[in-house]
Amino acid sequence: MNLDPVLQIFFDEAEELLRLFEDGVLGLEQAPSDRECLHSIFRAAHTLKGNSSMLGFERIATVTHALEELLVRLRGGESAPSRTVIDALLSANDMLGTLVARARANDDRDVPGVGALIDMLADHAQSVGHVATPAAQPARAGGTGEEALYAIRFEPPVDLLRRGLDPLRLMDALASLGEVSDLSADAARLPALDALEAEGTYFIFACRLRTRAPRAEIEACFEFVDEPDVVQITALEGGQDAPAPARALAAVDALPAPHEKNRWTEGDTQSIRVATEKVDRLVDLVGELVITQSMVAQIVHQLGQGANGGERLAELQEAVAQMDRHARDLEERVMAVRMLPIKTVFGRFSRVVRDLAHLQGKRVSFETRGDETELDKTVIERIGDPLLHLVRNAVDHGIEPPAERRQRGKPEAGRLTLGAYQQGGNIFIEIQDDGRGLDRERILGKGVEVGLVNRDDTLTDEQVFALIWEPGFSTAAQVTEVSGRGVGMDVVKRNVEALGGSISTQSVAGHGTTFRIKLPLTLAILEGQSLRVGGEVYILPLATITESVRPTTEALKTVLGTREAFLMRGEVLPFVRLHRLFRVPDAVEEPTRGLSVVVEHEGRRVALFVDELLGQQQFVIKSLDSNFHRVDGVAGATILGDGRVALILDVPGLVALGKAA
Repeated sequence: MNLDPVLQIFFDEAEELLRLFEDGVLGLEQAPSDRECLHSIFRAAHTLKGNSSMLGFERIATVTHALEELLVRLRGGESAPSRTVIDALLSANDMLGTLVARARANDDRDVPGVGALIDMLADHAQSVGHVATPAAQPARAGGTGEEALYAIRFEPPVDLLRRGLDPLRLMDALASLGEVSDLSADAARLPALDALEAEGTYFIFACRLRTRAPRAEIEACFEFVDEPDVVQITALEGGQDAPAPARALAAVDALPAPHEKNRWTEGDTQSIRVATEKVDRLVDLVGELVITQSMVAQIVHQLGQGANGGERLAELQEAVAQMDRHARDLEERVMAVRMLPIKTVFGRFSRVVRDLAHLQGKRVSFETRGDETELDKTVIERIGDPLLHLVRNAVDHGIEPPAERRQRGKPEAGRLTLGAYQQGGNIFIEIQDDGRGLDRERILGKGVEVGLVNRDDTLTDEQVFALIWEPGFSTAAQVTEVSGRGVGMDVVKRNVEALGGSISTQSVAGHGTTFRIKLPLTLAILEGQSLRVGGEVYILPLATITESVRPTTEALKTVLGTREAFLMRGEVLPFVRLHRLFRVPDAVEEPTRGLSVVVEHEGRRVALFVDELLGQQQFVIKSLDSNFHRVDGVAGATILGDGRVALILDVPGLVALGKAA
């Protein structure tokens, strides 16, 4: 949907404010006496209320108004919020998320439960308001107690309409706070007819407002205007005058606390919102530049093989080398635009852990590390679901109930940590809990029961734990809302591998489990090794290659009658001939005339037989799913310097093929 830019900004800000609100509420639950946390929650709700009211989203404004009433009482009270109040705040956040999504989709259907939520917030506000006695906590003038009368004069900027703001909407926002009277429009600024602009705002508005709302709420009605001295608010009865004319965006309650980072700027580095499709197009253009550079480099190489050389060729080679440096620099800078901090994913799980732990009567302390680690936006978007499943499993299966933890000499509250770090060209994400750990014997017994392994097999811990990723595998004694149906863990692994990643498991009985996910930094560019098989060229991810050797006749073995194996330093590796796998004609058949390229995935190694190795370089990855269809053993495609298409090999798929062969 193509939205008005002002509305797009509103919806993006609204989603960010709701994230801040939820994080603040969860923080308040952990530290109920943290007044600054409570103030930050209020600021988020207060800003959303003013923005939605100004743009005419009345349902959002109504809910945030009721929410703000409760928060005002909490800020004025002396007691910490109860568990039921925390639940009410989170319910309000969920409802606002639904309303914002409906508004973005231009869906004006009624949302069930809005009225009940507002009544619940009002009940909690009333109960919180009775915590402090009138003698100890007198009603504040112009607040939620004593009624006050204000005179308001609003002199809007001439370009207000062109910014997408309607002065009448601002007056409507005032009306939502109380009773507006004596409304007038002064035409003193109206220019001559020939100087009149159709979208100019010339009238000066004046009115009186009788309200019980805090003064900050009045100022918040004008905070989108973002210019000084456009609003004057004078207390006529009760209330208090500001020491100077009110300035838009200057209400104390609407400003970030001094220690908080502004979400738009940090230091001197300016930040802007960029539409995803624009960034994607930019990345595509960089990809084309890389392809063009590769073509030119190949032409220069071919010229160098000819009889004619000389100074002109040397100059051309230098120019191409310079273009290569510039292309690499541009590529790195553009790819940085796509990088997002992984906290955009990690931030989703605090609420999940909290709600699931409460549902199961458990206590769980949730921590994150490496939140600022950056990852390609495409990877960020697609890793959320696998992480969600692993986090839910950790709470459901890993963390024990408090009574069981006491019996084991552990703290009643379990610990769940989600961490990320970069190592080389990869990102590692770890999900670690201090729960009961994986039951090796139970997993092995289930594996034997369903026919995945034989009872007499000698398996390492890693091989046993790998059984949990098999489709339909589950050791749960009963089916719950969270787990037990044997659906999910295999999907987690499949989704991670679809991102070019891998997942491993470590566990110690009684002490916890760690899942470690390895992911590429980006899915757009690949450091690869090109291989020739017959007349075709294939690309292998460089990070998956351990070594390449020329086979000897003695090293090749035949097992089980038809399967080929490659014996290398005492290790028996499956031997996969790529020309047979992909039916490539005119390829090298005699093993001693070709090369065995050994690749590794999750500890398993396979020898791939190819004609020869070509060069190493960066390749632009093109998806086959969107341009053709998925092919087993192939992760994507790229365009070579001579214009041909080369397939990028899927190493996990090839390892699986070698295992099955």
